[in-house]
Amino acid sequence: MDTITQLLRTQAHARPDDPALIYADQPMTYLELERLANKLAGGLHRLGVRGGDRVALWLPNTPAYIALNLACARLGAIAVAVNTRFRSVEVGDIVGRSGAKVMAMWPGFRSIDFLEILTQIDPHQLAALETIVLYDEGTATNVTPRAIEHCQRLRFDELASGQPHATDAATPNAGCNIFTTSGTTKAPKFVLHDQASVTRHARVMAHELGLNASRGAVLQAIPLCGVFGFCQATAALSAGRPMIMMNAFEPERAVQLMEKYGVTHFNGTDDMIDPMLDASPHEIAFPNVAYAGFASFAASPDIIIDKAERRGLTLAGLYGMSEVQAFFARQPLEAARERRQLGGGVPLGPEAAVRVRNPDTGELLGVGESGELELCGPSLMREYFENEEATAETLTDDGYLKSGDLGYLTDDGGFVFQTRIGDVLRLGGFLVSPMEIESHLNLDPRITGAQVVAVATERGPRPVAFVTLQAGAALDESALREHCMSGLAKYKTPVRIFALEEFPTTKSANATKIQRNKLREMAEESLRSDG
Repeated sequence: MDTITQLLRTQAHARPDDPALIYADQPMTYLELERLANKLAGGLHRLGVRGGDRVALWLPNTPAYIALNLACARLGAIAVAVNTRFRSVEVGDIVGRSGAKVMAMWPGFRSIDFLEILTQIDPHQLAALETIVLYDEGTATNVTPRAIEHCQRLRFDELASGQPHATDAATPNAGCNIFTTSGTTKAPKFVLHDQASVTRHARVMAHELGLNASRGAVLQAIPLCGVFGFCQATAALSAGRPMIMMNAFEPERAVQLMEKYGVTHFNGTDDMIDPMLDASPHEIAFPNVAYAGFASFAASPDIIIDKAERRGLTLAGLYGMSEVQAFFARQPLEAARERRQLGGGVPLGPEAAVRVRNPDTGELLGVGESGELELCGPSLMREYFENEEATAETLTDDGYLKSGDLGYLTDDGGFVFQTRIGDVLRLGGFLVSPMEIESHLNLDPRITGAQVVAVATERGPRPVAFVTLQAGAALDESALREHCMSGLAKYKTPVRIFALEEFPTTKSANATKIQRNKLREMAEESLRSDG
């Protein structure tokens, strides 16, 4: 059972009347989900979508996202995840480089004019796009931006109104999902997973997270457009557990849904779990919860673990990345708090493994010695889509992935993640290359150079930019921030931008390098001065 359609078919036959999803208090059974996915596959096939074609999903958590993903799998097509927080620069790049033939979107989600965002994209980036599928929940629009006037428009209900696709073209080796990852390059790389890696990992997670033995529900509040949310959803599907879906995270509503539907399993970032604890009216915050995992982005992990344990909730730290999917490893639930708050964990499942290599000498290291983490297992990506060079640089000949993370092995078969080897930033719960923000700043003709660092604030890590200017040019910080806000996700917009005559540098035997640590210190001092 190594295809996604087989995963769904198994549940539709075993528990046809059980809820697969509950969204806006409306249940959708496994049989209904399978029928919708098959109809959407028929609609996409009539649009010309075939095996290997790309379908961009610029959607929040909705049944439509799940069903379209399953429909793509049935056709052997590839679903391309597009974060709803992305704006023109990011969307244009992803849709353009992936060559998406169809894009599904919700034009008025959260009162955001997503169609207007398309007008800011270079039409050449959308040249391969043939059809826009418009999903709505009472927020339909008839406006057609110039950038997509060459595309036919089709409502989601129309796409699902025809005959189901009769043939299951899914195969284990067929590419099925693309997720973007910033890495250390200017343009995000496209991580391509095949159906075998998705389904095998889903089965491992369902077992290791205790979903197979559960009769409860899963809270699906983390976005499906990232591997964290996507992997939780595939694990729930593999176990036949209902997903309680939220299209936008609201802590009070999340707590209400957990109580109403008997949620026993959920995962989240620390900045999600913290307000959920505050919103719970009970001394034991979530008495029904048997398992909760977290990823730490906004604060030191010991803070959220301590707060959770005071409210009767045991949290386990998680490790993952787009290339090996989320939930690659988890800290043992029975471990002491000091262990559970560490990054990394024990790889899930008997086939997953980790080793540590000295990045300078190439020597494999033993327990307790820090080096680059190398990972392997059934959750490993197939490749970086249409990027043979990057794939060859990242995957070893014996099937391991060079993670770019610094860590060390523990004596129980696990590992501890320490930090990124490069300069990748953690912003808004996502890994972001500073070059992505710097490149956008450099589009301003007054700027001759840009450097971006992350600084810890009360609201979590935030980017701060330093720029050098053309002779005689003056810094217009407000205009530059607006320039970033209009083209990038809000969490990538620098909270402050400072002008320097030159960047601090240091000379080494090989090159003159910019002192990013010095810039970080300068940013921290400037933010403290701001109060």
